[in-house]
Amino acid sequence: MFDALGEAPRCLSAVTGIENFECLAVFFGILTPMETNSHLTELHFNSLPLHDLLRKGVDDAGFEFCTAVQARALPLMLDGVDVAAQAQTGTGKTAAFLLAMFDRLLRNPPPPTREDRQPRALIVAPTRELAIQIHKDADLLGQDTGFRLALAYGGTDYEKQRHIISEGVDVLIGTPGRLIDYLKQHVYNLRMVEVAVLDEADRMFDLGFISDVRYLIRRMPPPERRLSMLFSATLSLRVNELAYEHMNNPVSINAAPDKKTADRVRQSVYHPAQFEKPSLLLGLIRKLQPSRSMVFVNTKHVASRLEETLIANQVDAGLLSGDVPQRKRQRLLECFRNGQLKVLIATDVAARGLHIDDVSHVFNYDLPQQAEDYVHRIGRTARAGQSGEAISFACEEYAFSLPEIEDFVGRKLTHAPISEDLLPELTVAPRRPRKNAQRPQKRPPRKRRPRDRATKETLTP
Repeated sequence: MFDALGEAPRCLSAVTGIENFECLAVFFGILTPMETNSHLTELHFNSLPLHDLLRKGVDDAGFEFCTAVQARALPLMLDGVDVAAQAQTGTGKTAAFLLAMFDRLLRNPPPPTREDRQPRALIVAPTRELAIQIHKDADLLGQDTGFRLALAYGGTDYEKQRHIISEGVDVLIGTPGRLIDYLKQHVYNLRMVEVAVLDEADRMFDLGFISDVRYLIRRMPPPERRLSMLFSATLSLRVNELAYEHMNNPVSINAAPDKKTADRVRQSVYHPAQFEKPSLLLGLIRKLQPSRSMVFVNTKHVASRLEETLIANQVDAGLLSGDVPQRKRQRLLECFRNGQLKVLIATDVAARGLHIDDVSHVFNYDLPQQAEDYVHRIGRTARAGQSGEAISFACEEYAFSLPEIEDFVGRKLTHAPISEDLLPELTVAPRRPRKNAQRPQKRPPRKRRPRDRATKETLTP
């Protein structure tokens, strides 16, 4: 095939810096996704110029063919080119930047002046769950590299994390707040960073972390002295501005330019009244029998009440919201992963960064008020080429978001009718007693001092 193209591949190789013609073909879309696995391309991991110490990690992870974002981004990043990539969640972007990072560190030994408390790579994530998942993937892919990995995230293990980092670290993974906390205490510094990764960049803006991200980036070596990688579900104007401000002429990559949501997600919408939503959710759970499902709501109060209702109706459900203690969050996620919990109710704090396999259904109990959040929510299902179902409830309170969501994803959601069998009678959940809910005792009446008539008569003229 390449011989038939004459000198064109060699010219393109000179421009892009990609020497492998198979990688070049995938980058420009000449090779198409495989028919058997439409989320994969024909580019084999063995054809990539990965360091030998990474081969075992790739094999243990079960990687054989690259996904679209891996096929387009990895050849560039392995050649030292900065990349700003847009990709749907669950498309393998974490593996892409981890492999490029490890390859860079393995091929470029650190200078002898580097200290143990100077990490060679920094990965910044918006949520604790995402940071933990990246660390887990890095452990697998980099098992033979010998690099020291460390985590820094809020909510737990403050002194433990601090001690591990101070003992020496090669790859530091964390959330902005805890990273800056340790940086200001001089637990580590960023003067020797060779690789910088910013994952879920659009979520950084949503959570108000972008000033913290800039603070960290400005304490690294200049862009031309490091490899920088940015990944985001959406490459908005503000994300692109961040990329071009702090990266070295990054190449913009869109793995699926015309698709905001995965092809294998069946999307539908019901139009219940607000009071019908708990009953409709229970009816759908009983009818569909999802193996593992996530239910997204907009407020913690609604989430708490919905958890009580589902439990009262014999549905194993757990609640994940922003104020749940970190240890309890991790226990809940572990129970959800191993099947002890069938339903996980979550606010948008959990909509990003969670990597949980085999989530068959996502329920938007409340339609999100931002169209981007809809994409992030339903990205919890149909990961890595699997199929899934996303069901939304458009009640009178949140139905106004539906046109914006449909415009953003570029398609109309399938409207589903509500039949009587989908509205079972609910067992009313008992109200939980409030903490310290004892009624205050009435204050005893104040005793009045008896009037001294004799004194009064004496004082009267």
